[in-house]
Amino acid sequence: MAEAATPARVTGLIPMAHVADVRRSVDFYKLLGMEMRGSLKTSNGDLQWAHVGCEQAELMVTRATEPVVASQQAVLFYLYSPNLVVLREHLIAAGVRVSPITYPAYMTKGELRVDDPDGYCLLIGQAG
Repeated sequence: MAEAATPARVTGLIPMAHVADVRRSVDFYKLLGMEMRGSLKTSNGDLQWAHVGCEQAELMVTRATEPVVASQQAVLFYLYSPNLVVLREHLIAAGVRVSPITYPAYMTKGELRVDDPDGYCLLIGQAG
């Protein structure tokens, strides 16, 4: 019996960002409700790579070998929150600089912007 043909395709995507300090990045993404799902440490115990996520949001961060320059981050991450107002208040209480909620034509339920510790732009839209 012939084997069924396997389609040539990918089945998942997890962005990986180069960061200056993996621990600092993990701690920041924990503020967004993510948890560490995997990690690698150097021989002296420092985090070298981590996989964070929650529900349908996933990100890998790895220690950069060159300085991370915020103005040169040519990617943004789009996230969703079930309660944008509560998330914004939570981030502000944690000392994170967060934009006001705006209502652009493509996200009429609301969207905010926050930059992570390495300058990656996060746009967060109201889910649902």
